[in-house]
Amino acid sequence: MKTTTRGPSRMPGIRYWTVFTVLITFAVGLAAQQSSELIIRNGLVVTDTGRAERDVRIRNGIIAEVGPNLPAPAGTKTIDARGMLVIPGGVDPHTHLLEAPDRKGDDDYTSASRAALAGGITTIGNFIHQVAGEDLTTTLDNATAVVRRQAIADVILHVRAHTLGSVKAPLPAAADLRMLAERGYSLKVYLIRPEFDQNAADYLRLLFRAGTAGLLTMIHCEDNAINTVMRERLIAEGHTAITYVNESQPDLSEEVAVQRAVAMSEVTGAPIYIVHLSSERALRAAEAGMARGLPVYVETRILYLHLTKERFAESDGGIYTGNPPVKEQRDQDALWAGIAKGTVHVVDTDHIGFTREEKLNPPPTIRNVKPAGNYLQENLPLLYSQGVRKGRITLEQFVAVTATNPAKLFGLYPRKGTIAVGSDGDVVIWDPTLNHTIRDGEQLNNGNFSVFAGWEVTGWPVMTIRRGEVVYQNGKVIGLPGSGQLAPRQRWQKLTATGAVR
Repeated sequence: MKTTTRGPSRMPGIRYWTVFTVLITFAVGLAAQQSSELIIRNGLVVTDTGRAERDVRIRNGIIAEVGPNLPAPAGTKTIDARGMLVIPGGVDPHTHLLEAPDRKGDDDYTSASRAALAGGITTIGNFIHQVAGEDLTTTLDNATAVVRRQAIADVILHVRAHTLGSVKAPLPAAADLRMLAERGYSLKVYLIRPEFDQNAADYLRLLFRAGTAGLLTMIHCEDNAINTVMRERLIAEGHTAITYVNESQPDLSEEVAVQRAVAMSEVTGAPIYIVHLSSERALRAAEAGMARGLPVYVETRILYLHLTKERFAESDGGIYTGNPPVKEQRDQDALWAGIAKGTVHVVDTDHIGFTREEKLNPPPTIRNVKPAGNYLQENLPLLYSQGVRKGRITLEQFVAVTATNPAKLFGLYPRKGTIAVGSDGDVVIWDPTLNHTIRDGEQLNNGNFSVFAGWEVTGWPVMTIRRGEVVYQNGKVIGLPGSGQLAPRQRWQKLTATGAVR
């Protein structure tokens, strides 16, 4: 059966498409999606190192061949991607799922997968924590079981090394860290939390043991003491409105924490991954460590590249909150420059599911900042539209920070993060000219609203393929819960300033 899909059409993920054509030849209806072989023809294949018009053959979920004019045996599905980009499936290592089941907007692996796949992301990372009174192996086994039941996208997991609310779990011991490395996990430490300062020596020992075990440690870099004292001062002065959030969490707090994290890496030799870096001052501190040859890597997120602190003055300014908060235009410019020169290695979301009502109720102040929000579906389109199309970054840099670099840093490369023989068939067909205005209500995650509603964006995924299976097309996710996998991982890989493996 031969079908041709044309826009414009109405759909839940992208309601209106400009005219495009993606030609799909099916053997037999839905069963063809599970066919062992497909060829993507005539697209511009883009990796972090270059671009070329090539065909891509995927056989049994694995890329088997990349080259011109590939022959198609009888029964092979073909997808004509003429005029399209063919890019690796995105890897977003930083989401927070299953955080608050009583919250309507909270996402599980199914709802987060839908939003991710609609946005061109085929692998998502989530954070888990050891349950009090439970050994770490049991915690990991239980988390894996949930992934296998719910996920449509593939998943990687990270373990938080801190006390969470009423949970009183110890810091992982050396044997636990070795087990995490063997099972393909990573670690996260929060400098922003008071228990870090209270147990700083223990955390330094933890980082040393983690590095010895071969783990990459993710670090939230804000200084708790500075944030606490600044917030107390502002409250005493009656300045509690959300418009004062930048004063309550100043650039200096992030800069000092990054300096401290870099020093910890230098003392221990352990690799660190600074999550959601937001300011020029913090970036310069991280770059100083990189210049000394330290294994320091930087992630920024969608908010900081597209928004500035003026948003907090809007009537619904609380929807823009995150830790750290969005900063000045100069900070945004520095982050874009960092992507272009290779000192910002990853752009992801720090996605946390909220409805608009949940973000704004109770009314936000500097006392009750709610971090992050719903960004999985729009991260890659916004980065492409505001970055590639405006000449801030190249196509190759776009692929590097959304797929290749996170795949290398989190032990997925070359299985994921590139289009090459032997890699998973995680491929996104991207229409570089497709215009769409973001609207509330079209998001596929549970929060179902966007802080970018009203933005006109050019460049969207029109088909997402995960391990050779078409899981998103025509604005609909057609992959099934439970078809996602906990992605196998190996040791993290070092990056140079350009993202290449040393």
